[in-house]
Amino acid sequence: MAQRTSRRVLTVDARNHGDSPHSPDTSYEAMSQDLQGLLAQLGLVPCVLVGHSMGGKTAMLLALQRPEVVERLVAVDISPADTTPVSHFRNYMAAMKSVDIPEKVPRSHARKLADEQLSSVIQDPTVRQFLLTNLVEVNGHFSWRVNLDTLAQHFDKIMNFPQRPESYSGPTLFLLGEKSRFVQPSHHPEIRRLFPRAQMQTVPNAGHWVHSDSPQDFMDAIGGFLA
Repeated sequence: MAQRTSRRVLTVDARNHGDSPHSPDTSYEAMSQDLQGLLAQLGLVPCVLVGHSMGGKTAMLLALQRPEVVERLVAVDISPADTTPVSHFRNYMAAMKSVDIPEKVPRSHARKLADEQLSSVIQDPTVRQFLLTNLVEVNGHFSWRVNLDTLAQHFDKIMNFPQRPESYSGPTLFLLGEKSRFVQPSHHPEIRRLFPRAQMQTVPNAGHWVHSDSPQDFMDAIGGFLA
């Protein structure tokens, strides 16, 4: 993406994910504040925000709160609506929490064991491989680096979106996966209210993880939007 757009590209590691600190506050307001602070600290204002799923909701909220910070916005397979009915993440988190791996086994064997245990609940091997990127080893003990307890505890709030009176008038792209059901036609009025310049684009044969399922089409769509 950096080569395609000649822009500096920063990947943000959100709280309760990856190597960022765990926190009992996993609200979009808190994650938007994190992002605002990071962008100001790095001197990346204004910027183009590209966010997928939870990241997309964080990006949308920041654009609504601080429109002067966001030059353009891309929300990947997510909308400013309640996505609980179409989400399997609650089942994913329960399956991840139930994984049991003996200590001091080789990493390759640990991944194989975790994959086998997840497969009873999660049939899609692509989804399992995505979840397994969160498996980490600390002193011979394997665990998940995402904060499963907090994410599960606040699941309903995560699946929803904060009510906002204002709108973001900047250019906005909603990039959807053809096989995904996360963005429903019933969401369109709220999308238009909050993002009046929104355009929709669907990536053929992609599910919820658009960037992983169809990376070239994903890059082409964002490159075209930024051109």
